[in-house]
Amino acid sequence: MNPARVMVVDDHPVVRDGVALLLRCEPALVVVGSAESGHAALERAPALRPDLVLLDLRLPDMLAPEVVAGLRAVVPTARVVVFTAHGDHHGVQAALDAGAHGALLKDAAATDLVAALRRVLRGERVRDPRMVPGASADQALARSGLTKREYEVLRLAAQGRTNPEIAESTGLARNTVKTYLQSALHKLGARNRVEAIGKASEAGLL
Repeated sequence: MNPARVMVVDDHPVVRDGVALLLRCEPALVVVGSAESGHAALERAPALRPDLVLLDLRLPDMLAPEVVAGLRAVVPTARVVVFTAHGDHHGVQAALDAGAHGALLKDAAATDLVAALRRVLRGERVRDPRMVPGASADQALARSGLTKREYEVLRLAAQGRTNPEIAESTGLARNTVKTYLQSALHKLGARNRVEAIGKASEAGLL
């Protein structure tokens, strides 16, 4: 049986090299390539044909939910696992909602990492048991002043959804979506949607 093809997406070379080193002793998994950014991942993935993508939550050029959605489009059979040092980050749930198949912490033991990746390849959804919505994530939302609905609309916008698409997925009227977005922009002190997404990401919300 051929080993599963793994792609590692992380902006830190030490992480990319470390994962490759960890998996070198695992015959069922082989690292076939890597990428240092979201755009690079989307460009290289079709040629690498990964069965599984290990994706850093925080990349310099794109939000994880955007990358997940892009990967699902260009390599639809690949399973995507978010890999992060921030277990209580709101972006974990956003990435899972965008279609990621799992979320793991970077400090996982090598045996735990391999076991989790095997489970994902078998079709399971895996989430590190320590990775529960924590108090600090809830505090970040409280500090922002955003309501749950404003955050939900902004999170969908961060995935590249248009207002009509957000309205369809939430069951809200288009004008209501626009109102929530404008309110979120005001509370975050942002002039436009892109700036709001950037500020929300910096605050640990996306």
